[in-house]
Amino acid sequence: MTTTETHPCDPARPGDHAADRARLLADPALSGAERRTALAGLTDRWLAGLHRKAGAPAGTALVAVGGYGRGELSPRSDLDVLLLHDGALDPELPDRLWYPVWDSGAALDHSVRTLEEARAVAAEDLKAQLGLLDARHVAGDPELTAQLRSAVLADWRADAAKRLPDLHELGRARAERHGELAFLLEPDLKEARGGLRDVVALRAIAATWLADAPRDGLDAAAARLADVRDALHLVTGRATERLSLQDQDQVAARLGVLDADTLLRQVYEAARTIAYAGDVTWRSVERILAARANRGRRISRLAFPFSGAGRTGGAVAKGAVERRPLAEGVVEHEGEAVLAQGARPAQDPVLPLRAAAAAAQAGLTVSYATVRRLAAETRPLPVPWPDEAREQLVTLLGAGEACLPVWEALEAEGLISRLLPDWERVRCRPQRNAVHRWTVDRHLIETAVKAAAMTRRVARPDLLLVAALLHDIGKGWPGDHSEAGEVIVRDVAARMGFDRADTETLALLVRHHLTLVDTATRRDPDDPATVELITKVVGTLPQLELLHALTEADATATGPAAWSGWRASLVAGLVARAAAQLAGGGGFPAEAEPTVDEERLAVEAARTGGPALALHAETDHGSPATEPMGVELTLAIPDRPGLLGTVAGVLALHRLRVRAASLRELDPVGAGPVLLISWTVAAEYGELPETARLRADLRRALDGSLDVSRKLAERDAAAPRRPGIATPPPVVAVAPEASRSATILEVRAHDAPGLLHRIGRALDGAGVRVRTAHVSTLGADAVDAFYVTDAAGLPLGAERAREVARAVQEALG
Repeated sequence: MTTTETHPCDPARPGDHAADRARLLADPALSGAERRTALAGLTDRWLAGLHRKAGAPAGTALVAVGGYGRGELSPRSDLDVLLLHDGALDPELPDRLWYPVWDSGAALDHSVRTLEEARAVAAEDLKAQLGLLDARHVAGDPELTAQLRSAVLADWRADAAKRLPDLHELGRARAERHGELAFLLEPDLKEARGGLRDVVALRAIAATWLADAPRDGLDAAAARLADVRDALHLVTGRATERLSLQDQDQVAARLGVLDADTLLRQVYEAARTIAYAGDVTWRSVERILAARANRGRRISRLAFPFSGAGRTGGAVAKGAVERRPLAEGVVEHEGEAVLAQGARPAQDPVLPLRAAAAAAQAGLTVSYATVRRLAAETRPLPVPWPDEAREQLVTLLGAGEACLPVWEALEAEGLISRLLPDWERVRCRPQRNAVHRWTVDRHLIETAVKAAAMTRRVARPDLLLVAALLHDIGKGWPGDHSEAGEVIVRDVAARMGFDRADTETLALLVRHHLTLVDTATRRDPDDPATVELITKVVGTLPQLELLHALTEADATATGPAAWSGWRASLVAGLVARAAAQLAGGGGFPAEAEPTVDEERLAVEAARTGGPALALHAETDHGSPATEPMGVELTLAIPDRPGLLGTVAGVLALHRLRVRAASLRELDPVGAGPVLLISWTVAAEYGELPETARLRADLRRALDGSLDVSRKLAERDAAAPRRPGIATPPPVVAVAPEASRSATILEVRAHDAPGLLHRIGRALDGAGVRVRTAHVSTLGADAVDAFYVTDAAGLPLGAERAREVARAVQEALG
C-alpha cells in the first residue's frame, strides 16, 4: 500500500541532511533546474546512506519514481520512493529506511514491492504506472532497477492502445476539476490544464513511441512553471501548488519579476504552450489509434472487392487518404485542415485567414504542420487588407465555438499578433476582477463566440463580430479602456479596409460598449432624458441593434455575475424605448440609375426575348491581378416566374459563392418589364468557370433542359457528410411599413451553397413576384431583403406576408 505521511510519534528533529538541504536552498548561486537537480542529488546521497545504514542486503534496490525520479525535486516536494526486492526481504528493513526520513520532517510517498508486484500494480493503477515510467536508481542493486525500467516501459508500449485513452480521460477530468491554468487568477500550477501534470502526460505519450509533442518552447514553458512552483514553496514554506493572490507579489519578487501581473502573464504564456502541445499531440494519438483499429477492417474489405461495402473496388483504401477541398488552397485530410498540394503561402498572404475560416466553418482545426508552414512562409497582409482577408476574418469569428481551437492554433504560432499588432498588449493580460473569468485576449475571442450566436439580430453581422473582437483592445493602454479602444479601433479598422462609415460604427460600438448596461442600471428608464441619451449616442436603429447585441455578448462572455435576468430586462426595456423613438428613419437607399452597359443589356433582352449577360473579373486591391477576387455577372432577361432561384441555382452548380446581388425591373423599350440582376460571385475553390460554359448552362436552365434543383440534390447526396458546426437558425421576417409599393421580406441565415436558390424557389412557390432584391454575404452570414408583390403588383396583406415568410423559413429548415 502506498502512503504519504510524517512520523506519527516522534517530532521531526534536525540532522545533517536537514542542515545541508537548508544551505542548498539558501544558496543564491543556485536556482531553477540547477537547484532542483542539486536537491535531488543531495537527497540521493542521503537515501543511499540510509540504505547502507539499514543493512539492506543484495537483491534490493531503492528507486526514485515520479518527479523525484526525473530529478525535478522542488523545495517542498514529496519523496516518491520504491523499495524494490527480489522476494526475500527482512520485514523490518522498510521501517529502518523510512523512520529516519519521517524524523527529518520530509513527506514520504513510499512502497515496497517485488518486480512482479510493481508490474501488477502498474497494470491496474494508471497513476502508479506513470510514476514508474520515471523510475531512477538511487541505491542497492542497479540490475534490479534496470529490470524494472525495461519491464515497465515494455508493458506501457504494449498496452498503449488501451492506456492512452485512459490517460487522455484522466487529463480531461483533471481539467474539469481544476480549470485552465492559462486563465485562472489563482491557478493550480500542477493540476490545471496546461500545468506540470500535462507535461508528465506528454512525456508518457513520447515513451510509447507512437507520437511526440511539439518541442518548440515546451521545455522552457515547463521549466518556467517549475521555477514558479519552487518560488511558491519557498515563499509559503508549504507544499502548495496553488498560486494564491496573496502570494503572487512575493513570488514575483523572489523570481526577480517586475510585478504580479507580469508573473501571471509568464505563467499564462507557459500554460498555453503546454496546453497547445497537448492538443496537437492528443490529436496525433487519436489518429494513429484510429488508423490501427481500422486497419484490419480495411484489409478485410479490400480482400472482397465485389461484396458489401467493398463494391467500389479500391475506393475504401483511396478514401483513407482522400483530401477533400474546403477552400482555395485548403483541403481536409485526416480530420484536419491542411494546405492543398498546389498552395503557395509565399504568394498568398490571405491564406492563413482562409485556411482558418474554412477549418472553423467545417468544425475542424488547422494541422500543426500547416500552421507552422503558414507562419514561416506567408508574407504580411498589405495595408489596407484585401477585401477577402476581412471577409475571411469575419467568417472565422462567425463559426462560434468552432473558432476557438483554430484561433488558439494561430495564436500559438504568432499569426494573430502578426495580423493584429495591437493584440500583443492584451495577450495573456490578467483581469484582477472577480467578475471576469478570462484574460483580456481570451475574453475578446469569447465575446466574438457569443456574438456569433446573435448575428440574426443585426443587419451588419460583420461589424458585430469585429466589434466583439476589439471592444476591450484598449485595456492594454493607460486610461479609460473604452476611450483608448476607440482610438485604436479607428486605426485597426482602417488597416482592415473598412470604409469611413463602417469605421465610425466600429468606433462608436467600442467607445460605448458599456453605455447601455450602465445607463439601464443607474438611470430611470422611464425618464425621457434617459432614452434621449441613448438615441443621441447610437443615432440609428441598426446601430442600436448592434450595440444591444454587443452589450449582451460582452456581459455573457465575462461571467455569470455580469449578466442576469434583471440586467437583461432593464437593458431590453431601454433598447425598446430607444428603438421606438428611432423607428421610421430606416429603409433602403434609392436605386442608382442604370449604367450604359446595363441599359444595353436590358434593350438586347427586350428585343430578343432571351437572356443577355456580361461577365468580367474584378481584382482585389493588394492581390495579384492574375488572381481575381470574383466575377461581376450582369444578367438581363424578360421577367418570368422563378428567375431568381433558377439563376442562383446555376451559380451554385458551378460552385460560385454569391457575395452580393441586386435585382430590379427596367422597361427599356416599353415592351414589358426586364429583370436586371447584378451578381458578385467568387469561386468556393479552384478556378472560376469558363464564361462560355456558364452562359450555356444559364440558357439551358432557363429553357428547361437543365434541372437545376435535381442536379444540386444529386451533388449534395454524393458529397461526404461532415459534422459541421452549430449555427443560429435562419430568421425570416416581414419589415413593417418599410415600403408603400412592396412587402419587404428580410432573411438572415448562415451562408451555404444553394441558399439563394432555395429562397428563390420558395418565393416562386408562394406565388409572389420579386420586384427588387438586395443580397449581401458578410463573412459566413447572408443578410438579404426581397421586395415582393402579388400577381397584380400590389403589396401583400399582413396575413399573406406572414404565410410567405413561413414558406421561406420552412425552405431554409
